[in-house]
Amino acid sequence: MVRLQLDPFLNELTSMFEHTTEKGSVWVTLKHSSDKSKVQRNKITTAGKELEYKCLVRATDGKKNISTLVGTKDHQRFQASYATILKARMTSLKKREKKDKRKAADVVVDKKLPKTTKAMDVDKKQQVPVKRSSTANP
Repeated sequence: MVRLQLDPFLNELTSMFEHTTEKGSVWVTLKHSSDKSKVQRNKITTAGKELEYKCLVRATDGKKNISTLVGTKDHQRFQASYATILKARMTSLKKREKKDKRKAADVVVDKKLPKTTKAMDVDKKQQVPVKRSSTANP
């Protein structure tokens, strides 16, 4: 995995998106990282110093892997550049069709109604009172 500075990373990410416009995917992961080993972190915490945490950003298209570390000072600039790249390169995504609330409610009501006439006949029979004959057996 190649670790790059911020600007070269964004340039490589743009080129990855360009290569995969017709076919393929680009995976981008972000991870909270201190970029120190566990032993180094323990030494720093026992000394009373604070760790500087950064954001580890990795990108791959399945063939090439790139990564960068984004500090707190560069976070705003990186996030703005990253957002513009994503907005510009995700044009091939299809928009989802929004469902009308009234149509969705009608579908739910239709599902609750019985589908067969047999079920309706059973309901009617249960609602009709049963007539008893006037002559009762002793």
